Amino acid sequence: MLDFSEIERVLVVTAHPDDVDFGAAGTVANMTDAGIEVVYCLVTDGQAGGFDHTIPRSEMASIRREEQTKAAAEVGVTRLQFLGHMDGAVEVDMKLREDISMVIREVRPQVVITQSPLRNLDSTYGSHPDHLATGEATMCAVYPDARNPFAFPGSPCARLEDWAVSEVWLTNGPDATDYVDITNQLDRKIRALRCHLSQHRDPDALEERVRGWWRQLAVDRGQPVGTSAEVFRVIDTR
Repeated sequence: MLDFSEIERVLVVTAHPDDVDFGAAGTVANMTDAGIEVVYCLVTDGQAGGFDHTIPRSEMASIRREEQTKAAAEVGVTRLQFLGHMDGAVEVDMKLREDISMVIREVRPQVVITQSPLRNLDSTYGSHPDHLATGEATMCAVYPDARNPFAFPGSPCARLEDWAVSEVWLTNGPDATDYVDITNQLDRKIRALRCHLSQHRDPDALEERVRGWWRQLAVDRGQPVGTSAEVFRVIDTR
């Protein structure tokens, strides 16, 4: 895992608004506090999310973009890119690979944070098909696509200089071995999650539950009781 002093830019690629806040918002807050530029790339607008049947699907996309923009600001992120793929229908195809590769070439990050492409049979929600597809497409974009100067010939992406990402950090995967202490950022992470009003029937109950998750993750990795952690599988992609 690269030290923060070795990182200038980070790109976070997730399937839906709020995925980054569940998986990595505390780490992102640590990074922005350290002066690292962090950019969010959202594959979908989360059009299929929520529980309120009175909200037209055509409006949900704009609602969730606004929620994610507010959540990002809570942890120091102001640059977001929405790719506009359909929520619930994300596929690992060349269009998605090209879209993500283009963002990688634009941002030029040392680290990409994304979702695990591996299904975790102990986590139904964590293994949403969109999450798995986003993780796999991002891995394909990191290698070989974004670094291959001959990929996507004739496309706008091909007109951007190729870029090699140094590390990929997969959030909450079944084989996550690394962690980041987020004890001092936990309240900011919670505030970011609470920005997603359209997704939470009972925000207070959610907060109580997820605070317990992140504290348990820290204990499971030998950290003192009362601390909190986010976990990653770190892959050297140099």
